Formats: sequence, structure tokens, C-alpha cells
Amino acid sequence: RCAVPRGCLKAFHAILKYNLNLLFKKSYKQGDKTETFIPAERPEHFKANIRMRLTDNEIRDITRYLEAGKPLPEQYRFLLFEDKREVELVWNGKTDEVCNVVLPFQVIENVDEPRKEANQTIQRTLFDIDDRGRQLKGWTNKLIWGDNKLILSSLKNGPLREEIERQGGIKLIYIDPPFDVGADFSMNIEVGDETFTKEPGIIEEIAYRDTWGKGADSFIAMIYERLKLMRDLLAEEGCIYVHCDWRVNSLLRLILDEIFGQDSFRSEITWQKIRVVKAQSGSFGNVHDTIFLYSKNKKPIFNPQYREQDPEYVKKFDKTEPGSGRKYQLVSFIQAGSGPERKFGNIILKPPAGMHWIWSQERIDRGLKEGLIEFTSSGTPRKKQYLDESGGKSVDDIWTDIYPVNSQAIESVGFPTQKPEALLERIIKASSNEGDLIADFFCGSGTTLAVAEKLGRKWIGSDLGKFAIHTTRKRMIEVQRELKADNKDYRAFEILNLGKYERQHFIGVNPNLRDELKQKQLAEKEKNFVSLILSAYHAEPVEGFTTFAGKKKNRMVAVGPVNLPVTRLFAEEVIGECRQKYITRVDILGFEFEMGLFPNIQEEAKQKGIDMALKYIPRDVFDRRAIARNQVVFYDASYIEVTPHYKGNSIAIELTDFSVFYNQETVDNAIETLKDGGKKIVVENGQIIKVAKDKSGIVSKEPLTTTWTDWIDYWAVDFDFESKREFITRVNENGEQEELWTGEYVFENEWQSFRTRRDRTLELQSIFKECMPGRRKIAVKVVDIFGNDTMKVVDVTIGRK
Repeated sequence: RCAVPRGCLKAFHAILKYNLNLLFKKSYKQGDKTETFIPAERPEHFKANIRMRLTDNEIRDITRYLEAGKPLPEQYRFLLFEDKREVELVWNGKTDEVCNVVLPFQVIENVDEPRKEANQTIQRTLFDIDDRGRQLKGWTNKLIWGDNKLILSSLKNGPLREEIERQGGIKLIYIDPPFDVGADFSMNIEVGDETFTKEPGIIEEIAYRDTWGKGADSFIAMIYERLKLMRDLLAEEGCIYVHCDWRVNSLLRLILDEIFGQDSFRSEITWQKIRVVKAQSGSFGNVHDTIFLYSKNKKPIFNPQYREQDPEYVKKFDKTEPGSGRKYQLVSFIQAGSGPERKFGNIILKPPAGMHWIWSQERIDRGLKEGLIEFTSSGTPRKKQYLDESGGKSVDDIWTDIYPVNSQAIESVGFPTQKPEALLERIIKASSNEGDLIADFFCGSGTTLAVAEKLGRKWIGSDLGKFAIHTTRKRMIEVQRELKADNKDYRAFEILNLGKYERQHFIGVNPNLRDELKQKQLAEKEKNFVSLILSAYHAEPVEGFTTFAGKKKNRMVAVGPVNLPVTRLFAEEVIGECRQKYITRVDILGFEFEMGLFPNIQEEAKQKGIDMALKYIPRDVFDRRAIARNQVVFYDASYIEVTPHYKGNSIAIELTDFSVFYNQETVDNAIETLKDGGKKIVVENGQIIKVAKDKSGIVSKEPLTTTWTDWIDYWAVDFDFESKREFITRVNENGEQEELWTGEYVFENEWQSFRTRRDRTLELQSIFKECMPGRRKIAVKVVDIFGNDTMKVVDVTIGRK
């Protein structure tokens, strides 16, 4: 679309007018100088091509539109610019530019169910293991939290690309992107007999708005760039499966054609996801999803898949062979085409006119000896066809034999978009082989990764939601335990952060603005955002600082970005300015914090004489009524209390307290907005409360979280926290890769207890772990029912009396 911003109109008009005169006139006056052009001197094919595209009337029209400051009509997009392709999908803001940011990946947790327990032999394994039975070498699977655009760009352009290529590249990508315009990142959490709906975090809400804020335009822009990055990451023989439904399938088909090419289209799979059809007014019941399959080149990996034969087909095998009990049916012994007579024992038979016997004489003789031929009462030969030799039915592109995940199914983890393992099993088996690397960049509840592990594939998974990452972590630990119990191999997996975000504070900037205007709008939005946060926090603004925006009593205040987590890098910048300007008390406010950030960063600040508090910015900060009523509460990060227990050279950790300070709405607001007979569940000061009004308007309040353990979904212990340093790989100024120690350590998940949908119990004391005598640090990580993690590091002395 040729829309010219008014700010650039005069310059654009001058350039275009000059070039139009250059192409279609003999002279052009510029100032006091007149330049003369001879049409014959211009390349004839070029002149003829332009002449075919624009008439004199069209040239005048273009000039008139430009002088009036109006956008050009759609027809000129095809007349002024070269044709790119016969059919293409166009949307507002379309660009071929693809993110090329490279951010380092930081490993914050390593999970590997030990292959060796006390008094047990080491299980068989493909990998070198340490004395604790943990994987030392080989590919480690990767679960990455963050924006998949940045993740894909960093995988494609960063140091990890070499490691991926050493594994043969990514052979298969399956994605199930958020194609439901009504979906969001809210989640249902079971608390006792009630279900509480947690609202999405600000960062998740921003991601939803970026995806659907402009309807189809923003969805296409989001998925287009990511699909281009995925294509570049695929191995040459690799494939991608894209799962969608009626809302976006027509758009995605065009996008995939454009990125991969129409020749790379392999299949459009129809999966029946619903079994009970509800009556619909004016249309047929919608019961299926669509899965598009595209390949990187013309020779992708493909292993044909088979399914059980239909019951009606099996019924045709109505005869049973005496002795063996094998089921069989009799089928015709002839087919079209003329052929000679054959000898069936002592009988010579001619085939019917225009037909021939399907077997040669030699094969008939052998068939008679093997009892594979029977005769009808009229003496016509028939061939035996056995059911157990008929094989399965070849899988086509209509999948009706895979059922959706029932809420009571064993594999159900309660995730709203969870897909059945059988669906991913068919896809993974069809388009990859054992040992291949596969990926899912919208991994959700981790179905792709769980099936990949069970089938002996390596994997990479990512998701923007912390709850999704936590759900997947628990699921993969269960898979490790299941494979260990069956004496099968499995791989360790890592949980990673993107280590350094570019500081981008704001969203909602008009993408059509020129860079200078964008920066101006960004600065204005940042100023307004910080002012809003400081006002809600009752802090006064300050100037002259790099990281500090305000001051509250005797504490400086730093405000993190609105659309990204507060990272370690940002916190370290705050510490640096504190030391430079002799500041000893500081609050960092953020909507979200990088996983594994606290308490390490607070301990680091404490060692440098700085009292650092990390506080969550509540959603209510955008509610002017809440601010006016003084209802906005900035809540602290959670904290953990533990007690070590000693037994000789062994130690166990007991979890003794866990406190959270979340708020989501307030009791007073719920009472004010509830109708008679209604109920609402709120979170106030770290307590989940059911507020109800009976039909007479009488209010009741029932706490649903009665003890601190109700908030815990998962906890784990690293019995030697400083045994594994955290390194990042980056490219230095000379273009060489180098590993740098971040000064932090990787949490090695050695023991864990967590709740599942089927088992809500939780152990509060770990096993006793035998350790080398001496001092060490033990780390304890707790993940609450909202998916947020908190860690505590304690100093212990093993072998003390």
C-alpha cells in the first residue's frame, strides 16, 4: 500500500515528479538549469516496461494525489512496484525484515532424575554420568522461558546454532500457536473444591494484545516473522506442522505458501477434535482442527504411519482356519486382462473371458501345497487372505481415530489447550527418527516434549507463560521417572532464560511512524508510565540518576520495564549506581522478575551494603479508582523458611514456611460489584477468599487458603548449590565465541516433591542425602500455584556433631 506520511510528502513528491519527468519527458527544469533527455538514450526495454505500467492520465493522477496529501489508491501498488508473486497475503505493516537479535541463554536450572540411588546399581544409559547418576555429556534438552521471537532469533544467529547443527539440525517443528482470538493467558487453579481464575500477568496481556490487538493483521504479523525464523532453523530434510482452526487456517495456508513455497506443501490434515456435536443455528457443527504440513525441501523425512483396521473391514474375515485359529476371507483369483489356462491340481481351468489368473503356475502349485487356495461349491478357486497379514490401514489426511484429552484422562494436566499424546506421537513418528532433534516454540503444557522424550528424540521447547514452563517442568520430571522405572534411557533437561534484554519499555507505539517519531513517542510513554507507577507507589520523582526514577522516604525507587521481566542485568545496573552514589536502600518495582533472580541478587546487594527490596507492581496500578481509594498494594517477593536435619554425613531439608503477598482485586470491591446470589474469588494480601452474597444480600467471606502449604505446588532441593557455575556463550569483538561465568550458579534439581491433578499430597521434608563432610550451600526452590518461583540458599556444615 502506497501511503505517504505527510511529514515526508514534499520530499517524496519532488523525487517522484523528477523521476516521472525523467522517464516520460525530454527535459526537466531544476533551479536555473534545464537538463535535456533524449528518449532514445534510455534502455528501450525499460522505457517500454514503464510505459506499459503507467499511462499519462495515471501519472497525472499520482501527482494530484501526492499534492493533496492523500494515500494512493490500491491499484498503484501493482503498477508502481515489481510483481513479486502471483498470489500473496498483504496486511498492514507487512515487511520482510526479520529479527536478528542475539541474546545469550542462561541456564538457571538443570533437571535430571538421578540414575543411581543408595544401594542400587547404575541403570543402563547412553550418557556418561557422575557419581550421583546425573548426565555429564551429550545433548541436554532445553526448556526456554521468554518471547519466542527473541528465542528463535538467538537460536538462529547465536552460538547455540552450532550445537544444534552438530545434532543434525532441527528435523521437525510442531507449533500450536494461539489461534483463538478469545483466548488469553488466564488460568484456572483448583483451590479445595473451588476454581479460581488467575488473571494474566501484564507481560502476558501485552503479548495477547500484540497478537490480537489489530485482529488478523497483528496475528499474521506475529506468526509471519516467527515462521520465517523457524524455516531458517529447520534442517534441509526437516518439516513443520502448524496446528490451527477455522479462525486462521485460510490465512496460515497463504503465509506458509509464501514462506516455504507452494511446492513445499505436503498435507492438510483434518483432525476431529470433538465427538459430541452440539446443534448450531445456521451452520454445521464445527468438530475439527487443521494441521498444515510443509517441508524445507522436496525430500523430507517421512515414515508412513498405519492405524488399526476398521471394525467393518475386520468382519469380512469371517472364516477360521482349523488348528491355527487364524481368521481369513476368500478373495477373487482373477483380474482384468487376458491370460492362459492354469492347472489347479488335476483340473485345468480357463479364466473367464477378458480376465486372467493372478498367480503363475509355479505360485499356484506352491499355494495348493500351503493350503492357500480354496474352491467354491461350483469349483471356482479363491485365494485365502489372512487378517493378521493384512497389516494396518495406511493413515490418510483425515484423522478421526485420535480422541481429544478428556478431563479425567491420565495424561491430562489441566492445561486449557492441551493436545493428546497420540496426536503428537503420530506426527513425531512420521517426520523424525530416533535421536533426531525436534522443537515446539509454543509448547504450552509440554505434550510435544513429553512424547519426544518417550520416543527417544532430543527436543527444544519454549513458551512465554511461566505457568506453562512450570507445568512442562513437572510433566517432564514425571516422564523421567516413568522411563527410569522402565529401565529406559532419558536425557537431562535445562530451564533457560534469555540473559539480556534490550531495554524496550513500551508498547502501543504506531509502527508506521518514522524512527525519530517513534523514539519521541517512546520517551513520552516512558515518562507517563514511570509517573503513573511512582504516583501509585506514593514516591516523589527524582532527576539526575541513570536507574532511579523516584524516592520514597529514605529509599530510592527504580522502575522496571512494562513489557519485559526485570532481569539480573537491570538489577546489577541498580547496584552499580547505588555504589557509585553511596545509596544503601533501594526498591525495584516490576511486573515480572526473571526466573532465579532472587534471593541471589538481594544477597549480592547485601554483601555490598545495600538493602534491596523487590516488589511486584499490581494490575490495579492502571485503575484510577483504585489509586484514588489508596487500594494499590505493591507486594513483596515470596520468602521461604527451611530447617536442615542432620544424620551423620547425611542431610535432609524440611520446608517450614512459605509466604506470598499476592493481590487480585479486593474483598471490598468484590462486595461492591456482586449481585445478590453471586460469588467471586479474590486474592488479598496473599490469601484466596471466596466472597458470596445470598439472595437477601447478606455477605459471607470464606478463606480458601487455610495454611501456608496451600500455596505450594512444587519444591526442589540442590544439595550442593555452588557445584555448577552458570556460563553464557557469546561472540567477542574478534568474532570468536567465548564462555563467560556470570558469577551465578545453576540450580541442579536433585530432589523434588510436587502436586499433580491425581495426587494433591506434598512431602515437606526431603530425603537424607549423603554428602562430603564440610561447609556447603544448599538451595531450595519453591514454585507456587501461580507458577512463580522463589529460591533460598542456606549455609550448612555436614558431619557436625
